[in-house]
Amino acid sequence: MKQILIIGAGRSSSSLIKYMFEHAEKENWHIVVGDLDLQLAKSKIKGFDRGEAIQFDASNHDLVSQKISESDVVISMLPASMHVSIAEECVKQKKHLLTPSYVSTQMTALDEKAKQVGVLLMNELGVDPGIDHMSAKKVLDRIANEGGEMTCFESFTGGLIALESDDNIWNYKFTWNPRNVVLAGQGGAAKFIQEGKYKYIPYHKLFRRTEIIDIDSYGKFEGYANRDSLRYRDVYGLQKIPTIYRGTLRRVGFCRFWDVLVQLGMTDDSYVMENSETMTFREFTNSFLAYDEYNTVELKLRYYMKIDQDDTIFEKFEELGLFSQEVVGLKNATPAQILQHILEKKWSLNENDKDMIVMWHKFGYKFKGKNHEINASMVYIGKNQIYTAMSDTVGLPVAICAKLLLQGKINLTGVHLPILPEIYNPILDELATLGVIFSEKEVEPTLYHV
Repeated sequence: MKQILIIGAGRSSSSLIKYMFEHAEKENWHIVVGDLDLQLAKSKIKGFDRGEAIQFDASNHDLVSQKISESDVVISMLPASMHVSIAEECVKQKKHLLTPSYVSTQMTALDEKAKQVGVLLMNELGVDPGIDHMSAKKVLDRIANEGGEMTCFESFTGGLIALESDDNIWNYKFTWNPRNVVLAGQGGAAKFIQEGKYKYIPYHKLFRRTEIIDIDSYGKFEGYANRDSLRYRDVYGLQKIPTIYRGTLRRVGFCRFWDVLVQLGMTDDSYVMENSETMTFREFTNSFLAYDEYNTVELKLRYYMKIDQDDTIFEKFEELGLFSQEVVGLKNATPAQILQHILEKKWSLNENDKDMIVMWHKFGYKFKGKNHEINASMVYIGKNQIYTAMSDTVGLPVAICAKLLLQGKINLTGVHLPILPEIYNPILDELATLGVIFSEKEVEPTLYHV
């Protein structure tokens, strides 16, 4: 019997845990689900046999060492910052590790040690990063094998509310970590390359430099640039490509509204606001505006941000309650924390809401002297509040990879991403049977002006 240790029983783990238990009897697995919150871990294995829930404190080295030593494969669904210590123990114990998170420099540094002891440390197995890599590499490798030369690669992913549950004027609800949404794009300029020209978008301009993308049957979306698209030249073997750009998808109009929040300073997380506990939402908004004894907060906002009378952005502010007398109630809070608190009151999922993952790739290439372009898209709708689109698309690739590894169908060692055919082909094939399906179409090549 093989034992699998799953560390972390949060939202993104639900679909992973369900898949592993559904295959446990046939594959002869015993599954241990560990979380700091024991009751949460127990709730995730309720109704399943061949497993157990344990309280797991990742800071308890003796416990970590013991549980990893008892396992054949470890799956870490912890925050990315906690993966390295788990990986170090896995290498020490000669156990394989899978994670859905971005590979860090500290993780990469374990490559040689992992190879020496025959251990696989597979990262970026989620949706983005994860499914984006696998679906892109499948097409990129096909184009290369057929003799094509890549000239352009663009990739966008968005965690959004499904159309059937899209019932607010922002066309958005939180379908993943709200704090990450509020802080998105901070920490440096977005950088990419377009027609051989390096381009940079500073944070204060990020949400006004968007690209419109039309996906069949789902309408128009807008994409803004991710922080560093250039690192994917090496990941995808596209060192000489003239254009590479990765971004995040939102519904059209969201970015312009968000830009107003950025320009006001509401997304700033670098300082604490005095008296935040007793501050009202109206006072919070007013704190970013100049003193004026004659004009209201509403008028000052319109003048400062140049919002016309018929501009729907102002309605979005009103609907959020940003001019209300409701008290913030958060002590020693940053602007970003207060904004998140306000947004969660309006953007949280309702009981019957469903989320949606949208992914879109553009492949521009030359073949026999002619320019070609392929657009590939995937839209996946969640089932309910537990088995969400986010949970499915983050957890299922990890689960499928774990199964392949335990079946002896993956023989890699060292630190890896799922960008090899022996990894991405079987995972994508099984994901397609589960509804995660990409559609491709050839279109007229895009002409760029740099």
